[in-house]
Amino acid sequence: MPLIRRLPKRGFNNAAFHKRYAIVNLDDLNAFKAGTSVNEQLLRESQLVRGHFVGIKILGDGELKHGLKVEADKISAAAREKIEKAGGTITLREKGAVVAAGISTEKPTPKAIAKKKSKTSAKAKKKASRES
Repeated sequence: MPLIRRLPKRGFNNAAFHKRYAIVNLDDLNAFKAGTSVNEQLLRESQLVRGHFVGIKILGDGELKHGLKVEADKISAAAREKIEKAGGTITLREKGAVVAAGISTEKPTPKAIAKKKSKTSAKAKKKASRES
């Protein structure tokens, strides 16, 4: 048996909380016509993005030949400069866009937390009624 399997696993590993973004370069965006609104759905339909990712990140590798309307989660400074130079626009997606998928990123309000804590269990109610 290999040594790595015989050693105990200790400590905390942050890999489970790592956010992965799908990487798209500017060269890949040249396949779209001028003025097209490029978003995650269009990138998935054109097979430029496959798999499970938190969002889309645009990198500045290559040159953009025409203006596009780009909607992404993150964008590099070089990509932003090249898109604006080609006459395109950039829209960063909001973090609340995950809510549409059924996952809420909002923190509960203090009132909601207080309501949850104020509920008593059925066992506690029976115990209180026996003591009275």
